[in-house]
Amino acid sequence: MTLGVIMLVHTAFDRAEQMVRRWAEGGCPVVIHVDRNVEPATHDHFVHAISDLPDVRFASRSRCEWGTWGLVEATQSAATLMLDEFPSVSHVYLASGACMPLRPVSELEAYLARHPDTDFIESATTADVPWTVGGLDRERFTLRFPFAWKKNRKLFDLAVRLQQLVGYRRALPEGLVPHMGSQWWCLTRQTLEAILQDPKRPAYDRYFKSVWIPDESYYQSLVRMHARRVESKSLTLAKFDHQGKPHIFFDDHLELLQRSGCFVARKIWRDAELLFQTFPQPSAPDQIDAEPNTGAVDRLFSQAVERRTYGRPGLFMQSRFPSSDRQAVLTASPYAVLQGFDDIFPDFQRWLARRTGAEVHGHLFARDRVHFADGVELYRGGLSDHPRLRDYNPKMFLTNLIWNAREKHHCFQFGPADSQGICWTLAKDTNASIWVVTGAWSVPLFLSGRSASEVRAEAARLQRIENKFLKVLRSPQVRARVRIMSLAEFVEAPMDVLQTIIDEIAGHKGRAISEAPRMADIEGLAAFLQDLKNQGMHPFLTGDITALTVQTRRRQSRRKPYIVAGK
Repeated sequence: MTLGVIMLVHTAFDRAEQMVRRWAEGGCPVVIHVDRNVEPATHDHFVHAISDLPDVRFASRSRCEWGTWGLVEATQSAATLMLDEFPSVSHVYLASGACMPLRPVSELEAYLARHPDTDFIESATTADVPWTVGGLDRERFTLRFPFAWKKNRKLFDLAVRLQQLVGYRRALPEGLVPHMGSQWWCLTRQTLEAILQDPKRPAYDRYFKSVWIPDESYYQSLVRMHARRVESKSLTLAKFDHQGKPHIFFDDHLELLQRSGCFVARKIWRDAELLFQTFPQPSAPDQIDAEPNTGAVDRLFSQAVERRTYGRPGLFMQSRFPSSDRQAVLTASPYAVLQGFDDIFPDFQRWLARRTGAEVHGHLFARDRVHFADGVELYRGGLSDHPRLRDYNPKMFLTNLIWNAREKHHCFQFGPADSQGICWTLAKDTNASIWVVTGAWSVPLFLSGRSASEVRAEAARLQRIENKFLKVLRSPQVRARVRIMSLAEFVEAPMDVLQTIIDEIAGHKGRAISEAPRMADIEGLAAFLQDLKNQGMHPFLTGDITALTVQTRRRQSRRKPYIVAGK
């Protein structure tokens, strides 16, 4: 069998000449189409440079604009010339000047000889795969596209909107089912002849001339009508990013291309000298019959696209910053937000640090300053304790803090007296665990020694702020893990709550609590809250605090349960 190659050339003619010679050295006749937009002098110089190759032909030139009919017209004229000039050709391979053979041409020919009746072309219906990038999917087959998208963007968009507004819909040629796929194919002579000599070809051509990006649908659709066997894949390794633009292979991709086992790769950077010197690689006895394996390449590029579009959790770059809210994970690692605990336990921060080994901060969003762990003024990454610097962008302050010490489990205190600009960020972050003891702000007011009438306004203000935060935490948009309990509920069983917090933070390293941290003396709190009610301020967030409730804080500690296996 003989493999013929159609090469579409637009730029980088020095590299295109190099690729023509490599195909010719492998015994392949080559038909070249040079874009009509190329200057005559450049075209003539290129023709002269490869005039010594006997089995090279040049097809009539078409103007090739991206997404327009010219690209299909170019392949039609080149394919017709190929079939007329080289009757021994059994398969025709479509390539570009930026395509590079990775394996010897003889291995590709042997592979095709094992599949003599198979056409290799990506071909899938628009309903089956979500490949389309750019907003138009089935519409590309039902609307008309008389304007080039790249050169006449405004006219293109206007024409689409007008057709959609009036409900215009084109009729498909009888028997045609639109398919899409990569434009880089390898077809058998029989299938290609059937497509080019089809009596209905004038009708198909008229239809596809007004289809958007017809080079990705013309052959992909018609091959389904004429092929004996279709292998819906391209033999050319071509990867695309999230914007539908082709990835470019550089010298850094050498090892990746070697492992892929693919016959041809696109798109090669014109200055990737190492790749041009390395490929095609000589035949290896154990690789001659090897099937192309793009699994490793697919995984790597999928990870690259994911990294490019979503980044790493907790690390934002400028290009992704405006749309960062689409991410469910805003920070680099899990952390805990504890509200009200340090009001009830004066030494809670140091006690929790000893019990869990976590990085336990004070009130990071306090209005006077940032209370970092151990009271430092400057934290990792140059984070200052100045509140104005923090409040300029509190979300980025939090993500930077956790990213800079992401190997640790962070905890920090929060409360209604703090700056509240971070509330929605905490609520939407799946890494956050938020524990709230509502009404705990009443304890410091009680311990201040001031009368209920003196603290009435402050108590109302704190309760109002905390209630707003609770509404945020109860919103359907919340992704954080949230546990809310009133002060009365917590005082009745503080050990259970504290043990759960320690287990979550410390994991398997957590131990049963032998004793709770020292609780503030809240004897008389119930009477203080009643005085607030008498003053007209109802502290409903504290729950029903009574003298009996306060006494339960002296309950015996519970041991962590364990199981003894029987014989």
